[in-house]
Amino acid sequence: MRVILASSSPRRRQILGEIFDTFEVLPQNVDESCNLTRGYAVCQRLARVKLGNLPTRFSDALIISADTIVYMSGKIYGKPKDRLEAKEFLDELSSKWHIVYTGVAIYYDGKIITFYDKSQVKFKSLGEIEKWKYIDTGSPMDKAGGYGIQDKEVVEKFKGSYTNIVGLPIEKLKEYLSKIIIKFSGAGI
Repeated sequence: MRVILASSSPRRRQILGEIFDTFEVLPQNVDESCNLTRGYAVCQRLARVKLGNLPTRFSDALIISADTIVYMSGKIYGKPKDRLEAKEFLDELSSKWHIVYTGVAIYYDGKIITFYDKSQVKFKSLGEIEKWKYIDTGSPMDKAGGYGIQDKEVVEKFKGSYTNIVGLPIEKLKEYLSKIIIKFSGAGI
């Protein structure tokens, strides 16, 4: 079976590599604007959009895309656009709990299924020097919320799926893939 990951995220590639030995990486350049406001709805919608035109081009493939957002007090935190926005994110998240949603879209056999997972993360209480030092590492710039769960400088603790926070909830993904593949082909993964 041909498997395609519609994402350029090295973290998603690594996680998907725990399920499939081989797969192609074909990120799509799509408009990620979304007028939805609920975290779980936004991430599922964007995951679906990130499939791009791959289902049309590769109708016989299994295609997976994902979108991760950080959500707190009604605000969605995507990837910071610059260092100042990364600092703003760190200011707002410092010493607080927030939610991380990852939406996943799976295309297989002419159908698209979406789901999401939800985890919680608590930030350490960060001082000004710590925030700028962390921003200087460059790590915040390509991650939702401006941080990585693997970065011990900012994260105090978390609840829920670690891989969901990283960007692809492996436990839930395996569950859905097993159902999909058994349903359509009679074989499990």
